[in-house]
Amino acid sequence: MAQPVNPPRGMRDFLPADKARREHALGVIRSSYAAQGFDEIETPVMEDAARLHSGLGGDNEKLAFGILRRGLTAEAVAELATAGDLEALTDLGLRFDLTVPLARFYASHRAALPSVFKSIQIAPVWRAERPQKGRYRQFMQCDIDIIGEQGVMAEIELITATIATLDALGLTGCAIRINHRAILRGLIASWGVPETGYERAMITIDKEDKIGVDGAVAELVELGLVPESASTSVAESLSGLPDDGWNLDRGVVPPPAWLDTDAYRSLHEIRDAVAAVSPGTPLVFSHNLVRGMGYYTGAIFEIQHPEFGYSLGGGGRYDGMIGRFLGTDVPAAGFSLGFERIVDLVEMPEQNADDAVVLIYDRDVDAPTLFRLKARLVDSGARVRVERRVKNLKPLLARLADAGYTRFASVTSATTEVAELQFRDLG
Repeated sequence: MAQPVNPPRGMRDFLPADKARREHALGVIRSSYAAQGFDEIETPVMEDAARLHSGLGGDNEKLAFGILRRGLTAEAVAELATAGDLEALTDLGLRFDLTVPLARFYASHRAALPSVFKSIQIAPVWRAERPQKGRYRQFMQCDIDIIGEQGVMAEIELITATIATLDALGLTGCAIRINHRAILRGLIASWGVPETGYERAMITIDKEDKIGVDGAVAELVELGLVPESASTSVAESLSGLPDDGWNLDRGVVPPPAWLDTDAYRSLHEIRDAVAAVSPGTPLVFSHNLVRGMGYYTGAIFEIQHPEFGYSLGGGGRYDGMIGRFLGTDVPAAGFSLGFERIVDLVEMPEQNADDAVVLIYDRDVDAPTLFRLKARLVDSGARVRVERRVKNLKPLLARLADAGYTRFASVTSATTEVAELQFRDLG
């Protein structure tokens, strides 16, 4: 019986056309972020297991792939697994994001880096997800981060650089949703939720767009975060938030007592700067934007597109993470593009007819002549493929057209110069 030949569940092979699209999109992202003054770095695919499970990665830590310690016997593995001693089983793990490795990288190389470090990381990550549409166990992340900048200059630069990159990819109609963890904490505290329940309450608030205010309040009550007697006032506080969130502290009504006005003013400052640089991409204040990572400490943001019910990327400020490695706090903020969602929306550029050609050669053509012709075409700037003539050319030509080739020419035993080639369009 033939053995299965599919890749592991949640992982994918990419055919040449798919790979070309991905590399085109990655090239645009790299060049756009580099033009914005960010420098690309590279970190190992593995990190120490203790670091990956240090509480910095939120729920993603539960999805980390562990790597067995070298030298363990099968009996030892079985015994440790039965005992649930994961620390003794694994000493390394595959990275589940690029932020934890960046924090470790900065702590390792701080002396060699500028006081404000602006990085690009584009690389695969691995999570033990339950495979389903849009969720993979291996996928690409595209991150930019600014470390060492305390003020809103970091958020402004991250957002404007990302908007420029979306424009370079040809993605129009996007908006950036923004909120602040201090504002979320103030809102939740006003309902009497204990501080230990803030993170869980935020998860519920994040669902408000899908389950509505009543659904969110009902879940908060069910979780025991707010008493049933307070459900009406909590619903009123959520429902009473203005549609234009930028007016929370303006107009004739004074700002709510729970509002962190310093945080709110910082969001206005970010909005005004982004509007001056990128007036076509609005910054929308969203009181129920949460972002799932527990390490966020300040402003959080997310890319929204009107045609999709999911975000195309997001990020925020995470000032407390690097201090876990250094012993001293270092301000940090980052923005990550949802590459696997974005790549399907990117259109490949049209190729010049001279750029990608095929030489169909007869069996009696000698190799030196054929590859001399190919070399000269390549030297002229073309992408060239050679294919032996087959009885039925139609399927071959169709496959080559799908692969991005635009023209073809026949090479016979009498052909000796490029000028003798008669190119015809593929298609």
